[in-house]
This record gives sequence, C-alpha cells and structure tokens, in this order.
Amino acid sequence: MNANTDAKVGGSAQRRCRPPVFNRTFPKGQPVHTGSAKPTIVLVHGAVEDSSLWTHGVIQGLTREGYPFKVFSNPLRGVAHDTAYLRSLLDTIEGPVILVSHAYGGAVIGQAGDDPKVKGLIYAGSPMPGAGESTNDCLERFPGGDFGTSVDLVPYTLPDGTSGTNLVVKPEKYAYLLAADVPEDKLALMIAIQRPISLAALNEKLTSAAWTTKPSWQIRPLLDPVIPQAEFQFEAERAGSQVIELNSSHAIPITFPEVVIDVIGQAARAIAS
Repeated sequence: MNANTDAKVGGSAQRRCRPPVFNRTFPKGQPVHTGSAKPTIVLVHGAVEDSSLWTHGVIQGLTREGYPFKVFSNPLRGVAHDTAYLRSLLDTIEGPVILVSHAYGGAVIGQAGDDPKVKGLIYAGSPMPGAGESTNDCLERFPGGDFGTSVDLVPYTLPDGTSGTNLVVKPEKYAYLLAADVPEDKLALMIAIQRPISLAALNEKLTSAAWTTKPSWQIRPLLDPVIPQAEFQFEAERAGSQVIELNSSHAIPITFPEVVIDVIGQAARAIAS
C-alpha cells in the first residue's frame, strides 16, 4: 500500500474517533517553584510554517484559560540567529515563562531556554537536540524518517552577493509528510503559505540544551513520518521528559490544540508545585 495512503487513512480515523491520551513519566530533575501566578506561554513555530499555526485552537484555548501568551515569529535563518530573536522577546516578559515549540522550534527553545525565567519546555512534535547536535542529527540518528525525500532545495542570493539554500516541502508531499489528518481547506492554506527555512538552520548545532536542567514535556505524534519514533523515545528518555502520545500527524497544534492546552496546564501546575 502506498505510504501516502497509509498516513491519510490513519489520520482520518484518528479525527473521527480520538483515542485516549497516554502519559508516561521518565523521572529526572526536580520541578521549579515559581509561585501561584500563571506563567507566560511563548509559542515558537517550526520550519515551513508561520505563527498562524497556533490560530487553529491553541491561542483560543490560552485565552479561554486566562494564560498570558506571546507568539514568536521564528525567522528560520539559523539556531543562533533565531535564538537571539527569541531571547529578545523573553527580555520583554516579566515572571515565569513556559516555551512551547513545534517542529524545528524545538532547537530554538532548547538553546533559548537557558534564560532563568524559563521554567519549562514543551515539545509538540519537535526534535530535542542536545548541545553539539543539530535538527538534522535528530532526523537521521535512527532509520525511519522520510523528510529528505519530500523537500526541494531552493538557492537564494542576497543583495550583498552572499548566497545560501532554502528548503521547502514539495506540494505533492506536504499532506503525507506534515498534515495527513488536517482538513483539506486548512491543508491548502498550509501549503500556500509555507515559509522556507534555511538549510543551514537545520544543520546548525546547538551550543546548549535547556532540557538538561529544566522540566520538559514531549507531545509525541505516532503517525509522524518526519521524526522516527525511536528518536522520540531516545530524546524523552535522556531528557526525563513526561510523554504524551497521540495518534496524530506532525501537525499537532492544528489537529489536537486541546491536548496542547492540557499539557500547558500540566506544565504550569508542575512548575508551581
């Protein structure tokens, strides 16, 4: 059976009858105590997408639950570059922060999360690279990922003559790779507005990883062709993350925004205890 068909069938069934959310905890480290005020939630999107990723239910849920939040427009140019921008946003926030990432955003929150006001990290379908590792290292450490065959490389030249390579997902591969269980109208929009990421960003290695010292939550999509399941398991075990497994495609913030909100609530209670 065609892999594309398999992904769509699994995703469609999942949307009709959503199974329970399962939690597994790998104990490591201690919760951070921050008091009773609700933390500010900072949402960090990943590659080939933009901040509208969070408008399909996550932002609405945060508003309903009374969380202060910021939506970070990730430049997608490189880990150091993107982290510097995120740190600038964190400088404008008072009080405790929980960083929430999707996809490549996991590399950015891992490095920016060393800010003392960051008390927890949530990785929704995100890689969790360590210091000295890149996003691509996480995609290639174990067999099973299907990212490299689904993208196009697009060269670009800047006004000063420097050049580089952007990466976009092939339109005919987008549903299979990233959004097998997303409704057709939303899928068409996602394909139309995808933002290219610099190939260098995916190859750039982190200089630090905040999950080594701060509590983390991994929302793991079981139907994701991008990141191998063995990689998700490896990352969660070494970080001591609490794991939430979903029969979802890569597009967790769109297909399961209520789960993202629930995990934010779990994290907020944990850091306040």
